[in-house]
Amino acid sequence: MLAAIGVGSVKELFDRQIPEAVRLDRALELPDGLPEQEVYEHLRELAARNTSAEDELSFLGAGMYDHYVPAIIDMLMERSEFLTPYTPYQPEISQGGLQVMFEYQTAISELTSLPVSNASVYEGPSAVAAAGYLAKLHNGRGRLVLSAGLHPHSIQTLRTQARGFGMEVLEVPLSSGYLTDHEAWAQAIDEDTSAAIFAQPNFYGAVEDADSLSAAAKAAGGSATGAPVVVAQVDPIVLGILKAPGECGVDVAVGEGQSLGNRLEFGAPSLGFFAAREEYLRRMPGRIAGETLDVDGRRGFVLTLQTREQHIRRDRATSNICTAQALNALAGVVYLAWLGRRGIVELGELLLARTHYAREALADLVGVEKLHEQPVIREFAVRLDADVAAVRRRCALQGVNPGVDLQAITGRAEDRGGLLVAITERRSRENIDRLAEVLRVAVAAADRGPASAAVAA
Repeated sequence: MLAAIGVGSVKELFDRQIPEAVRLDRALELPDGLPEQEVYEHLRELAARNTSAEDELSFLGAGMYDHYVPAIIDMLMERSEFLTPYTPYQPEISQGGLQVMFEYQTAISELTSLPVSNASVYEGPSAVAAAGYLAKLHNGRGRLVLSAGLHPHSIQTLRTQARGFGMEVLEVPLSSGYLTDHEAWAQAIDEDTSAAIFAQPNFYGAVEDADSLSAAAKAAGGSATGAPVVVAQVDPIVLGILKAPGECGVDVAVGEGQSLGNRLEFGAPSLGFFAAREEYLRRMPGRIAGETLDVDGRRGFVLTLQTREQHIRRDRATSNICTAQALNALAGVVYLAWLGRRGIVELGELLLARTHYAREALADLVGVEKLHEQPVIREFAVRLDADVAAVRRRCALQGVNPGVDLQAITGRAEDRGGLLVAITERRSRENIDRLAEVLRVAVAAADRGPASAAVAA
């Protein structure tokens, strides 16, 4: 190979390609290797520094939630035919994996009341960005209008991708009630709007009027032929009790699927779900598994649509995702099947009741008030009359993580003092009472200053 490219050695190859000014002129400062036993002890010590949701009472949320994962999910995910295979390029030997994709798509379609679902994408923000690109391909327009109630990570991802698409992003503010400002929403959408994107519920936990937002977007965006694509970023767990996006005039429903049978694993892996109306089928990212009959008339499964650049001309591709999150999607469909049609309703009702109890309990504390009065289902925001970071540190010392510092994620000055609290079925009434007591002491200590903090503790 060296002879073929005309050099005498690897060193000569490097010398020709790497400028001397950027080369390291000494050996790497690497310590000597360690025996396996010492490596294990070192890694165990490092791992012990982590605090997991099993080690503390956690009310963290903001897109990732500490739901109970039934044992059947681990049992099925660890089977080698699901755990180790690659992309099903050969359907004749990949029927099990393809059927999982097909059943997953069916479950997401039923959950969202939209006829088409893909086999998943990487995670929630990627799904939102992919929806923006789908809209550009569909109507050719140049502006994305989005609600400030979208998850901040989704907004950042959408802005990054939109720059590559050559699209403008216009952010519509929230009203004083922390809902998308309807008047500003309607004014922002015009005949150059490619997509109108909102969250349900929004990042602050408030349940939006999805019907009204969808109708306003269609009315303001011009003719039905080139109308803006209405996209909703949805929490799948709450769809057991909320009206499905497909019934609210939404064209594309996307979201983070971690809460569907997937654990909190250092922020990953998770999956993004993507469902749409049939007219957007050929613009959807990733791949879609379909049902068919083989030559003997037997039921079988195939990859019906693949819009990845590996499979079609690059200029026609709608996605460069190399593989969907199939193993995580398996967890999702097993979880939904485990819950069943009635179970997901019961889970939603349970979260609704416990969230209401927690919200009222915290709002009764001195130095704590509701951020807004809008309906919430499984997550809500309060404002603390204290430094949120300091309060969170004091709570952590008592083994309680009270929630997410809103300003730390959004970067918005108006979110200073905001705490986003998430409730799952793992948080009992006793757990919520414990949160209220720990938070009461932490806020009081922060208010009175460091001199009396030790006394309060």
